[in-house]
Amino acid sequence: MQPTPLACRDVGNGPVVLLVHGFPFHGGQWDAVVPMLARHARVIVPDLRGFGESTFSENTFGERGEGVTHSMDAHADDLAATLEGLGVREAVALVGFSMGGYASFSFWRRHRERVRALALCNTRAIADTPEVAAGRATMAARVLREGATPVVESMLPRLLAPDTLATRPDVVRSVRALMDVAPPLGIAASLRGMAARVDSTPLLGHIDVPTLVVVGEHDAISSPTEMRGIAAAIPRSRTVALARCGHMSTHESPEQLARALEEWMSKS
Repeated sequence: MQPTPLACRDVGNGPVVLLVHGFPFHGGQWDAVVPMLARHARVIVPDLRGFGESTFSENTFGERGEGVTHSMDAHADDLAATLEGLGVREAVALVGFSMGGYASFSFWRRHRERVRALALCNTRAIADTPEVAAGRATMAARVLREGATPVVESMLPRLLAPDTLATRPDVVRSVRALMDVAPPLGIAASLRGMAARVDSTPLLGHIDVPTLVVVGEHDAISSPTEMRGIAAAIPRSRTVALARCGHMSTHESPEQLARALEEWMSKS
């Protein structure tokens, strides 16, 4: 699979920060964070392969997209091609959220020289268990038959803190709207890619740039215990825990997240 420059927003001036969204979202996930970061940085916000404006025709996927995989390595190489296409020669501050974190680990392996600092937001280093990988394959087949709805309904309760689900309907609607527009072909291809990703735990001790680890206090997907373990394994890291926040730090605590990223960039 050839690397493909991605559709992206490119705003602000200064040191480059690359914001990589999660699954099954698009670059609009970062909308509440970008204005704060763009005051002091050049902020590049791509839509990963298969999402947002980086979608491809059905012919690209073959017959109904069955069997097509967008690996984390493919996402990483697309990000590198995007930076190249934008004329970015300097090393960047790389921010990966959830699946964007998986792609960031691949980016580190394959394009280490392009990274001057790393932020891992609400993500995991371990690979899928066989049971989880099988569940992703089942969901990929279902999405191709039924559309995005099965993913939306299964993920939404786990993405947000209980308090958010109960008292912040605007946030619930916003997160749901991001998922509702995700193309089934892109969803299925990245589900397969996540299922096939390698364990990045052995990589952690070799990450030698300033690293920020961000976790929500009530994250049901990337638990605080697991993310503190990631931070403990990375030599030059610090952890920020966001109070009353679940997995969706970009929506539940965007101001806190932006402030943490601003401070991290200023010291990187």
